[in-house]
Amino acid sequence: MLVASFGLLSACEARDPAIGRHAAHGVVEDVDRENAQVLIEHEDIEDLMPAMTMNFAVPDPQVLARLERGQVIDFEVDFTGRSYDVVAVEVVGEGAYEAGWRRLGDGLVRSSPVPDFELVDQAGQTVVFSALGDLVLLVDFIYTRCPGPCPVQTSRQVAVQRRIPDALRGRVRFLSLSLDPEHDRPAELLRYATERGADLSSWSFLTGPRETLAELARAYGVGSLRKQDGSIDHTLVTFLVHDGRVFERYLTQPGSEERLLADVVALASAPALARGARADPMSGGVGQR
Repeated sequence: MLVASFGLLSACEARDPAIGRHAAHGVVEDVDRENAQVLIEHEDIEDLMPAMTMNFAVPDPQVLARLERGQVIDFEVDFTGRSYDVVAVEVVGEGAYEAGWRRLGDGLVRSSPVPDFELVDQAGQTVVFSALGDLVLLVDFIYTRCPGPCPVQTSRQVAVQRRIPDALRGRVRFLSLSLDPEHDRPAELLRYATERGADLSSWSFLTGPRETLAELARAYGVGSLRKQDGSIDHTLVTFLVHDGRVFERYLTQPGSEERLLADVVALASAPALARGARADPMSGGVGQR
């Protein structure tokens, strides 16, 4: 009986016209080398599936090694009836600038726009996001009464700030936005920043209207939930931002600051920044007015 059932299943699979190899075209969104998978935004794959973004298995290590984010590829999918395997790849281009693809070091990242804002820093000065121009920004969300995670995150950022090469410091700025603006007035932000050793010549701790900051947290994808004891559960993440767009996201975990620092240095060292392609927003007070 078991043999007969297996034979029936095999026959059903054999009749599926989609089983076999299919030619496809798309853009590599991400590569998971540890799990041998690739995320591809692809066009319609004839006789297999409509256009979408999905994960494919990549069983051949040589094929996996060729894949990088931002590649435009022609590829072959082998549908086995149970899995969708990318078995052949030809790189034919790279992701379009208009679609948000930007160069970061030796690779490409899919950037996403974030809204402009006008907030107040720890000195009571207005900071306008759009006035920060061509600076490389590290953005996170904290609150000064946080019992532990926020101070840990800020301390890690301080360590990163101190390791930025002197030649690049003028091109990098840190922005920490409050999740508790009713309490986090400028004096509280100054106390919090000073206690943790932040260099405020290139770091703004920001507060403002509650709804403005809530909208910004939503725009960055930072979830937060105020508990009955007044503490706030929230996503601990740092955003690498340039030209009004998020380039990368870094979770607060051991070792993440090394990748963050490397990416900051790579982006701040980019030729357009080194040439000072835009007016220097540091002149006149770092976006302050």
